[in-house]
Formats: sequence, C-alpha cells, structure tokens
Amino acid sequence: MKQIFTKIFLLRIALLLGATAIILALLPRADHQSYSYELNQPWKYPLLTAEFDTPILRDSASANKLRDSIDINFIPFIVRDASMPKKSIERFSQLTRASLPAPQHARLVALLDTVYRRGIIQTDVYDQVHRGRTTSVRMMEGDSDNATVSMMEGKDMLSPARAFHLIDSAYSASYGSDPGTIPAEVARALNNSLIPNYRLDSITDDKYRSQEYLTVTGALGVIKKGQRIVDRGEIIDAQIFTNLNTYQEILERNSLSSSFHSNYFIGQILYILLCFLILYLFLKIYRPEVYNSLRHITFLVSFLTLFMVYALVMFEFVNSGLTLVPMAVVPVVVLVFIDSRTAIFSLLVAVLLTAMVATFPFQFIFMQLITGIFCTYSLRQLSKRSQLLRTAWISFISYIVCLITLSLLINGNLSDLTWKMVTYYAINSVVMSFAYVLIFIVEKIFGFTSLVTLVELSDINSPILRRLAEEAPGTFQHSMQVSTLAAEAARAIDANTQLVRTGALYHDIGKLESPVFFTENQHGVNPHSGLDPETSARKIISHISGGLSLATKIKLPTVLRSFISEHHGKGVTRYFYNTAVNNSNGEEVDIEKFRYPGPNPRSKETAILMMADSVEAASRSLKDYSAESIDALVDKIIDTQQSEGLFKESPISFRDVETIKNTFKKRLATIYHSRIAYPEIKKS
Repeated sequence: MKQIFTKIFLLRIALLLGATAIILALLPRADHQSYSYELNQPWKYPLLTAEFDTPILRDSASANKLRDSIDINFIPFIVRDASMPKKSIERFSQLTRASLPAPQHARLVALLDTVYRRGIIQTDVYDQVHRGRTTSVRMMEGDSDNATVSMMEGKDMLSPARAFHLIDSAYSASYGSDPGTIPAEVARALNNSLIPNYRLDSITDDKYRSQEYLTVTGALGVIKKGQRIVDRGEIIDAQIFTNLNTYQEILERNSLSSSFHSNYFIGQILYILLCFLILYLFLKIYRPEVYNSLRHITFLVSFLTLFMVYALVMFEFVNSGLTLVPMAVVPVVVLVFIDSRTAIFSLLVAVLLTAMVATFPFQFIFMQLITGIFCTYSLRQLSKRSQLLRTAWISFISYIVCLITLSLLINGNLSDLTWKMVTYYAINSVVMSFAYVLIFIVEKIFGFTSLVTLVELSDINSPILRRLAEEAPGTFQHSMQVSTLAAEAARAIDANTQLVRTGALYHDIGKLESPVFFTENQHGVNPHSGLDPETSARKIISHISGGLSLATKIKLPTVLRSFISEHHGKGVTRYFYNTAVNNSNGEEVDIEKFRYPGPNPRSKETAILMMADSVEAASRSLKDYSAESIDALVDKIIDTQQSEGLFKESPISFRDVETIKNTFKKRLATIYHSRIAYPEIKKS
C-alpha cells in the first residue's frame, strides 16, 4: 500500500513539473503587457504612465520632413585629385595621336586642359549641387589636426557629360562645322579620358551629414517616470504614437537584461505552479477519490496542459486568437467524467493560466468564468448530444451579455459591441458544440465512460441485449427488473443512476453460453438433475468468466465489466454448496469450489447491483407477497451479504444500506401488490 501511494505521489509531482515545463516553453517571450494601438484611433487601455524616464522623439512625419530639408540644404564635401588632368590628357593623346592631324589634336588637348581648369566633378555631386538650394561645395584642406574647410562655387564645375558637350561645341566652332562632327573614335577616346578630378569625399561628407541628422534623432524632451504617456479614450496622434513606440522599444531592451529576464521567468514558474497546486489542494480535500486515482489525476493535468497549449498556439498565430478559444469546453468535458465542482475548479485554473497572455486579463477572466459556469449549470449531466447545442447557445448569449456589461462598465457605451466581436464569439460557441468529439477521444485514451455512452449502451435494441432477449428471455427479464430496482436504490443514495441501470442490463450476459442451466430460462426440464453439485456450481459460476469474455469481444467499457465480475463478489453458490454438504455423509466439503471468483464490490454502484440481483431473484420464490414477507426477505438477504463481508471493499455506508433496503421493500411491494379480481357477469 505504501508503495502505491509513493507511486501516485511521484506521478503527481512528475505531472506538475511536466505541465509547467510545457507551458513555459510555449509562453511568448514578452515580459510586459503588449499593447495594440493604431494612429488616429482612441487609446483603449487604462491610463499608461512611464515606468522610467522616456525620451520624446520626433514623430516619423516630422523627422522625414526635417531630414529632407537637411538633404536639400546640405553642402557636399569633395576632394581634388591634382594628377587627374595630366593623366587624362596623356590617355587621350595615346588614343588619338595616330588618327588626328596635329592641329586638331592640339586643339582638343587645349580644350581638355580648359575644362579641367574649371573642374570636372562626379555626376551625382553635379546633380546634387544643381538640384539643391546651394550651389557651393566644400573641400577639406590640410592635415587632420589643422584641417580647414574651404568653400568653392560648384555651379561653375562640369560633369563629364557637360565637359564633353563644351569640348564638342568649341571644337566645331573652331573648324566651322556643326556640333557632333568629332569623329566617332575620337569621341570615344574623349569620353574615356574625361575622368573627374573632383570626387565626393564620402568619409567627411557622412561625418558632417550625420552630425546634422542628430537634430532629427535627438530627443525633444523627456517623459519623467510616473508621468502620463496616454490616457483612455485619448486620440493617438503622430507624436503620441512615436512616444508609445519608443516606450515599447525601451521595455523590450530592458527585458533582455539577464537579471530582469531571470526574475520574470521565476515569476512565470511560480504562477503556473500555484495554479496547479490549488487544483491539487482542492482534489485532496474535497475529491480524495480523484486525487488518489492515477487515471483521473493524469487526465486532469494532461487535459488542462493540452488546452493551455491550444490557447497559446491560437494566441501566437491567429488574430484575436484567444477570443476564439472555447474555455467552456474545459468544465463540460471534466463534468462528463468527474463532477460539476471539479469541473468549475478546473475552469478556474484554465482561465487563470490563459490570462497570462490575455491583453485584457480582467475582462478575459470575467467573461470566461461567467460563461463557463453558466454552461456547466446548463449541462449538469450530458446524456444526449443535442444538449451540447443548447449549451453552445447559452455560451454565445453569455459572451454577448458579458461583452455588453464590460463595455458599459469600462467605456460607458456599447463601442465594444461590434459585429466583428459578435462573429468571434459565435465561432467560439460553434467550436464548443463539437466537444462531443473531444469527449469521445478522452474516453478512448483514458478508458472513461461518459453518460452519453451509458445511455447509448442501455438501448435494449443493441445486438447483445437483443440476443439475450431471444436466447435467454428469463435472464433478460431478470436483468430488466434488476436494472429498475438498482436504479431506484442508486437514486436514493445519490449514486450514479445511469451507470447502475446500464451495468445491470449487462451483468448476466455470460448466461448466453448455457441459458438452460439457469432457473429463469428453464421450462420443466432441469439439466442440473443429472449433475453432481460441484459440476452444477461450476456451470453456474462460469457465467462470470463467460460474461467477461463476451464483454471483451463486444468491447464493453471497463467500468461495465466490473458489474459482471463483482455482482456476486466472492460469494458462494449457496444452493449447490448446501446440497453438497447434505449429500456428503459427514465428509468435509471444500467451499472454495463453490465460491465465485470475485472480486467483491469496490464501488457503491456494484454493491447496489449485488443486493438488487439477489433480492430480485429470491423474490420470485416467495409464495406470500405480503409486506411482512417482502421485508423479511430483503433484510435476510442483505444482512447475510453484510455478515459475509461482501461490502467491505465498497465505500457504501450503513446508512446507505438501510436506505437501499427501504427502497427495495417499497419497490417490490409495488411490483407484487395484490390485484382486484374482476367480477363475472351473472347469467339471467
């Protein structure tokens, strides 16, 4: 026993740590609340104050305008290559000396020297000078320690294309021809030789341009710690939008510091652990049977963890994803397999965990708790799939009412009640109506049996029950009577009525192997007449193993198989044992050969079935159905079962047993009440 409790304890710890690790791994790496806001739209959140000093930067429109102004008025820096004119003239001479007459060659060289004296600058600098508001250029002279800046008139300088045009015009004028008469090969040589002797001084230019840009990127002021950034309802203009962006960027940079991130990470771990610990505490105090069950505790923690994973995925990858997460599914599924209180507490834990990533935590917790509780109360017991449709409608209505309430409470109007939000919650409710699929999956994985499944299995038109009615009609009628009797008793002591009713219908299906060996199916011929008591007892006891074998074949749920194995417990086939003792001539009879394999009932429901099965069978042998004889029969049978210790492993109490006795007595008295004889018509 100690090893079992140690195993369960270790499993609880492992589940807790595993769930915490999975949720932590998927949590967004944002250490502060993230805000969603748009330019020229009202601020939807409460008053936002600065947690630290925040610089006030220019808004993007003003910054771009100022940057453009700087670019237009900026005087570029150039540097002179003094050797370039000589190199260009030499290059031109090499290319054209053989193809040009000496006078023409000399004229072109002279023109080249002239344009270089004016200065040839890069085309982009030439365009910048002539496009901007200034026509000057600057040149840095001297070494780095004693450098001076000199101004030059840039409009007198030439670009390579402009220099070629001037040379072409002057050459044509000298020889009385139209411009463009320079031979093609000479023109190509000229173009290749016109290399700028003034080029952009990129290093100095970038340095001085960046210094002027500081007026754009520099702070206009500071928002002090605790000072207002924006208040609810305030229109977000360009400057406020920039302030919010700056504030968010600094928040993100601060969150990257190791100490801050470590502290926040520890806070997340403690938050998740506390949420699961309050669930454990609730189960330990108020639901110890669930707390001590490996299946149930694994189901609860795994289900909540997987649901949290689903919520996080929706939050990360779907716009307004949390709005589409049907939190009401949590209590609905838990209610089906455990109970309503555990369902509501599981909802609380799920909502608290998911609120870690909600943009509006208060609104989220309020809406999800209210909606989940309404859905739980509307369902109570899921016996038909159509009930989920009704619950989905209640979910949708609850969401809309909560949305109206919060909008009036926070905004003072119905501005949040938009068609977009209504559509989101409608989709949420539709998704919730498909919880039946999830219930089916949980049944298969954890071996649970839902009320819906029990209702479906209690249909007497199912193949196995139809076969029982045809091949063993007496056993079928007996099972029906036991089902009714046990269901009444279960309702009286607040046990699972539907489980008892369905279990009673299947508890004797093992008799299908040899129906004739059981009294209720015999019609004058008793096959036990030619058998010894031990063989007869073996045939009777075999309906337990036969029933379990048949239950496995038809895939009957585990919880219903317990009704087959436990409805006789480790009792004795008293009739054949007594017969064997009477025929033994004083020799000792081994009672174990006449004992059912068991186990004894381990739940209230199987204990009720044991009592109902024995009482119903014995009541058929009564000759007098007076209230006294019925009471005596019920007391005798159940007291005997108690004295043999058949209920010791069941959680049933003495008060429950007395209530069950009284229920049986009333029910049997109703079944076997005396009837009035109809009078015959006298003949005249």
